Amino acid sequence: MAAALTATVLAGAAGSAAADTGTTVVTKPTVVLVHGAFADASSWNAVVERLQRDGFSVVAPANPLRGLAGDSAYIADFLKSIQGPIVLVGHSYGGAVISTAAAGNSQVKSLVFVNAFMPDKGEALGALGDRFPGSELAAALKPVPFRNADGTSGIDLYLRAAKFHQAFAADLPAAVSAVMAATQRPIVASAFMDKAAEAAWKTIPSWALVSTRDKAISPALERFEAQRAHAQMVEVDASHAALVSHPDAVTDLIRQAATGGGSYAQPALAGTGLNTLVLAGLGVLAGGTVLMGFGLSGAARRRREPGR
Repeated sequence: MAAALTATVLAGAAGSAAADTGTTVVTKPTVVLVHGAFADASSWNAVVERLQRDGFSVVAPANPLRGLAGDSAYIADFLKSIQGPIVLVGHSYGGAVISTAAAGNSQVKSLVFVNAFMPDKGEALGALGDRFPGSELAAALKPVPFRNADGTSGIDLYLRAAKFHQAFAADLPAAVSAVMAATQRPIVASAFMDKAAEAAWKTIPSWALVSTRDKAISPALERFEAQRAHAQMVEVDASHAALVSHPDAVTDLIRQAATGGGSYAQPALAGTGLNTLVLAGLGVLAGGTVLMGFGLSGAARRRREPGR
């Protein structure tokens, strides 16, 4: 009888579990890393390695650097190719790009700004950058004219090789920053006059990393932007290239955004899970066994009583 009761309880538990696993569905977000000007996606390499070791899916698409409207539209379309929650991270100019690209995308659960521009709607990056002193970027720029296929012309901005280390990556070995200078990607000059069409940080939880030795974007501007956005802010003793020189700090902030943004939760046992059902079933079984024991004892006593 006890064996039959055990089989019934366990079968019922297994059947319920088949309909409802009873555990919180754990969906780690995809982390999308958007680089800024004078860099490429390889600047995220050390951060990518750490996130992948944590089990995150990571992608670092190429940012065209052809203007805020077009770059934001490109990244916005790229995000549509990703299923599930997203933590969207931008470095430097990439911060302005992600703030526009994420607008209206419910999959983006968190924004992370690393030494980044965080313009409000209608703000231009050049004017925003001029609000606080401390940037040495303008003096380091090298303009290079180019011609488009349709005959129109434009100007690309590079950082001069001799200025790159001081303005962009002063806390890295000179040999490392020399390679970065040689492989940098330029940004079209008109991008600094483009006005942001959106400010997704107004509606999406945000995190911000401020480098106290940043010479490309003033640390005072980075603090102002983070406070205006009510972002969770951390400060690091680093240059503008904190993603290269301090990948642990950057990765830690992304982990916080992945958890604090509600896009990734640790597994938890729900009340209707298989383990709970089995334990409940065993409780019922134990109770039934006790009751059955009382019944058998009563029957034995009745058999021993005279006249029965």
